[in-house]
Amino acid sequence: LTHSLTHTLSHSLTLSHTHSLSNFFFLSFSRFLFLLGIYICVFEMVVLNVKKGEEPQFLFETTVAALVEDVTNEVADVYNTRLRIQRLCMAIEQLSQHGIMKTPKMQGLTPDQIVDLKLKDDTDKYYPSGGAQECVDDIGLRTGQAPSEQMRDVLARTIAEAKAAIAKDLVKRNVKMTMETLTDVIDKLRGAVMIVYPMGLPPYDEVQIILDDDEDLSGRQAEKEVVPRENACLWWANKELTRTKKLSDFIGRNEKTKITCKIQKVCDTLKLIHSSSYTHICTHALIWYLLLSSSKKGLGAPAREPLYDEETQKKMMAYAYKKQEEWKKLSENEDDYMNSAWADGRALKKQMHGTNNIKFK
Repeated sequence: LTHSLTHTLSHSLTLSHTHSLSNFFFLSFSRFLFLLGIYICVFEMVVLNVKKGEEPQFLFETTVAALVEDVTNEVADVYNTRLRIQRLCMAIEQLSQHGIMKTPKMQGLTPDQIVDLKLKDDTDKYYPSGGAQECVDDIGLRTGQAPSEQMRDVLARTIAEAKAAIAKDLVKRNVKMTMETLTDVIDKLRGAVMIVYPMGLPPYDEVQIILDDDEDLSGRQAEKEVVPRENACLWWANKELTRTKKLSDFIGRNEKTKITCKIQKVCDTLKLIHSSSYTHICTHALIWYLLLSSSKKGLGAPAREPLYDEETQKKMMAYAYKKQEEWKKLSENEDDYMNSAWADGRALKKQMHGTNNIKFK
């Protein structure tokens, strides 16, 4: 844009020798507005303030021409990758404190039990750089051979940077989140682990499993938090954004729009129908009705947004408490107003006789 404006001014200065001064300013200003319009059209995008429940998660940029299905899948990927980074940070913290995980057959066993069962440990080849420190894991999942203090600082700094990159406070600072940013965070965590463990980690270690994106979250709390892209849906203005439509069908064509939407799972009706218990209970007519109506039904609209933000609510509660205390004080002294000058029934007579300022001791 700067190069184009410079070219415009230089070209217009040449034309000024043959044209009037008004033509010079007209050509310059017209081309400036044209280039400015192109700049705004290219770089202005719709911003989605994505929430899960009542908490804001991140800001996501897209265009009004995008399909809702594509936007939903991308938002779900960003949301799930953030959760993956959180789990990875927790696993690396455990790695930093107690070393790598024991082999699955030795996890949870005491040293005496390991000797009695004659189990062998193959974790010696995964030795941390700079030596190891003894730090026993009370749970018995890890070997207790923690990295040195210097290597632990490397992991701690990288974890702090990763948490800052996915923090929810980025919403207040108007920082958008992309998959490229999250991929870069994972690569940095992978690099820090490789610095501490040059020989790598065993394939059964939790950190390595998360880095390989090969987790099995079945039966864990993390499974309830993850929103699969095929079962994800977005809600805005108390209505579900239909996947087959474009985003402009809901929010208009203005690229400067910023909306607050909520992501949640949908209930797969086909899975319910094909389950034996559900089929046993339902009649065939109801099953065909569900099949023909829709394969997926939403779990209902999420909770509405509060009318006031948290700060405004605090101010309103403080004001209400203050007024309540004032009314309490007034109720305790109900008859005090009888001694006031404006409540004296003989005030007019005293004023006519000039005795209104007489006081008796």
